[in-house]
Amino acid sequence: MRIYGEEHPNQQILSRIATNDGHGENSSYFDGWKAYEKDPFHLTDNPTGVIQMGLAENQLSLDLIRDWMKKNPQASICTEEGVSEFKAIANFQDYHGLPAFRKAIAQFMEKVRGGRARFDPDRIVMSGGATGAQETIAFCLADPGEAFLIPTPYYPGFDRDFRWRTGVQLLPIHCHSSNKFKITQAALETAYRKARNSHIRVKGILVTNPSNPLGTTMDRETLRTLVSFVNEKRMHLVCDEIFSGTVFDKPSYVSVSEVIEDDPYCDRDLIHIAYSLSKDLGVPGFRVGVIYSYNDAVVSCARKMSSFGLVSSQTQHLLASMLGDEEFTTSFLATSRTRLCGRRRVFTDGLKRVGIHCLDGNAGLFCWMDLRPLLKEATVEAELRLWRVIINDVKLNISPGSSFHCSEPGWFRVCFANMDDTAMKIALRRIESFVYRENDAAVQAKNKRRWDEALRLSLPRRRFEDPTIMTPHLMSPHSPLVQAAT
Repeated sequence: MRIYGEEHPNQQILSRIATNDGHGENSSYFDGWKAYEKDPFHLTDNPTGVIQMGLAENQLSLDLIRDWMKKNPQASICTEEGVSEFKAIANFQDYHGLPAFRKAIAQFMEKVRGGRARFDPDRIVMSGGATGAQETIAFCLADPGEAFLIPTPYYPGFDRDFRWRTGVQLLPIHCHSSNKFKITQAALETAYRKARNSHIRVKGILVTNPSNPLGTTMDRETLRTLVSFVNEKRMHLVCDEIFSGTVFDKPSYVSVSEVIEDDPYCDRDLIHIAYSLSKDLGVPGFRVGVIYSYNDAVVSCARKMSSFGLVSSQTQHLLASMLGDEEFTTSFLATSRTRLCGRRRVFTDGLKRVGIHCLDGNAGLFCWMDLRPLLKEATVEAELRLWRVIINDVKLNISPGSSFHCSEPGWFRVCFANMDDTAMKIALRRIESFVYRENDAAVQAKNKRRWDEALRLSLPRRRFEDPTIMTPHLMSPHSPLVQAAT
């Protein structure tokens, strides 16, 4: 007789989502984070620990936000000056969001893009960070098994954010270092054709602009190519623009919103933007994500879904006041860009001194670092061996290109904005020592090969002709081999 509750030992009692590895965290990208968490660097408490250079976080201008909050205590309901708004803000809010918050976000998005595009507050949809924004967009645009094309290399978190719970596939558009990883029409066509030949329905293209991990911005012509391609194929274009406020050098930033405003023939129902304050403002803990869609049906559906990941009304209230301060946002963006530019220059100059180069970049919180000369061979396995040495011996958490789906082994993403100047100097010293050690080892190996070759050439030819010379028990103290070795 079967006892109630007794199951076959192999029967799965949890859901497929709970038990599969669709979360994408079985990756060297996340393994690096775990290594840091086990042994985190601290200047005094753990000076030999792992320095976190795998986190794309902007900590260079948080002092500006702190100063603003001190000067504007009324913006928070947790202060004596602002507590009078406590009841109104703490009460239930619908998922449209506070009108003042949506208006301030729209204004900030316009300012970040140089005022060259306009955003309607009624199209602003809230989400729990960019993670929530990406998943909600995927739910709205595609069914399980359908696919989005995405240029490589791309952010590893998309394998979780866009795919895990939605069942949507991500298929690569292969890009290469020969043209600085730019998307080409040929690469688009090849990826699309390959998917169709595999009987996979392609519902759109997902891109990041500025790029994570490249730290580059798309030019207007590339964006026009993408917009034209999705219009021709009748599919969607999702632009993740969460690093748009971190552009610190030429060329200036071009948003997809600018391109479609200049294109009277574009079907705007196909264009969607994901945004966040995590990178531009440096407040990822606030969990402020934004979906901006030109499609009314997507706005309506995403707004209903946003109830699963709303931004707290307290956070909305604070940010509505901060982002509505035009003088502050203008000063903040200018100062942040100056500091990012200076930090990147310090870091890349330090790398150049030891012969390491990065892809030319003008945005983001990271560099795409070229360590191909340090590989023993041009394989993913060799890349991961090098990465393990850097993690375990050099004690730096940088992210290998293979975790970003890069097809060329030897590229690494390294973040430079999530630490103070002292930690940056220590990180550069560790890299310098490592490269010198590697170069010394390479020189020694090269010299050894030269010595072995010279030794072989210096031996009498009869050694190689007479097999008896190679027999150890026949060798005498006068053997040519013994003489050559002394």
